[in-house]
Amino acid sequence: METEITKQWDNDTELFDMMEEQLYAAVISDALDAAGYREQALRHTIRPLTPTTIVVGRAMPVLCVDVYEVSDEPYQQEIAAVDSLKQDDVFVCSTNQSTRNCIWGELLSTAARARGARGAIIDGFIRDARQILEMGFPVFTTGLSPVDSNGRGDVIAYNVPIECGGVTVNPGDIVFGDADGVVVIPQAVETEVITAALAKVSGENRTRDELRAGATLREVYDKYGIL
Repeated sequence: METEITKQWDNDTELFDMMEEQLYAAVISDALDAAGYREQALRHTIRPLTPTTIVVGRAMPVLCVDVYEVSDEPYQQEIAAVDSLKQDDVFVCSTNQSTRNCIWGELLSTAARARGARGAIIDGFIRDARQILEMGFPVFTTGLSPVDSNGRGDVIAYNVPIECGGVTVNPGDIVFGDADGVVVIPQAVETEVITAALAKVSGENRTRDELRAGATLREVYDKYGIL
C-alpha cells in the first residue's frame, strides 16, 4: 500500500532540490522497474568521489573517443560542450570506458558550476580530484589519473544521445546518482517515476517505524508491500 503523492514542484530547480533532499537512487530504480524500465542503472564502476556525493539534473550527453595524435588546437569540442551547459544540467560523458585519458578536471568543474550545472558523470577517468572535492562539485567517475586528454581523448559530439555506463542517455533525461550508483529517468515517464518514488519513500518510512516498534517483516510487508 503506497500513499498517493501529487506533483510538488513548479520548475526543474525545485524538482531537483526536492529529489536531492527526499529521494535516493535505489527507490528511483524501484519506481523505474515498476514503470517497465528495468535497465536504467549505470554500470557499477561509475562511482561518486565521496559516499555522500549526490547529483541530480538534466543530462547533457557528451561523446568522447580515444585519439592518438597531439592536436595543435586541442579541446575545441570539449570547450564547446562545457560552454553549452545550462542551469540544472549534468554533464554526462561516455568515453567508451577509456582508461587512457581524463576528460574532466578542476577547471571544467569550475566552468560548469558557473554555468549553473549541478554535476558531472564520466564513464571514464578524471583528474584534479582534491580540488574538485574542495569545491564540493558533484562528480561521478570510473577512476582517477593525472594525465591530460590532449593526444589521448577528444569530444566528438555533445547534446546527442549516447550510451553511458551501459544505458542510453538522451538530452534532457533526468539523472540521479548517490552512493549506490546512477539511474537515468527518461523524460517520457519522469513525473510518473518521481511521484511513485516519493510514494514509496513514504511507505518505507511507515514500514521502518513499525519494524522498529517490533512488528515482524512479514507483517509489515503484507501491510505495505514494500521491502
